[in-house]
Amino acid sequence: MLIVTAVFSLVDGASEEEFLAADARFQEEFAYQLKGHLRRTTARGENGTWLVMSMFDSAESFAAAGNATVGLDAVENMHRFIDFSTHRVETFTTL
Repeated sequence: MLIVTAVFSLVDGASEEEFLAADARFQEEFAYQLKGHLRRTTARGENGTWLVMSMFDSAESFAAAGNATVGLDAVENMHRFIDFSTHRVETFTTL
């Protein structure tokens, strides 16, 4: 199993309420439709950072997910809230 974490800040002026709505839409319309995607959760840090943790059945499923994002409205809508200068992704393989 592969665990993927994404940590980021929101762009200046972003509405937390609108971000959470975009995140929920991303989850329903995109993430949960992916083959091999098992679980996803979003959390807010005390310092204003955000964490999205996803679990996939394999690294191959995660790689395929990256290729599926292009041009999807729910994905593009979610991305408009993320300050990509702060965005970092890490992957972990369960033992």
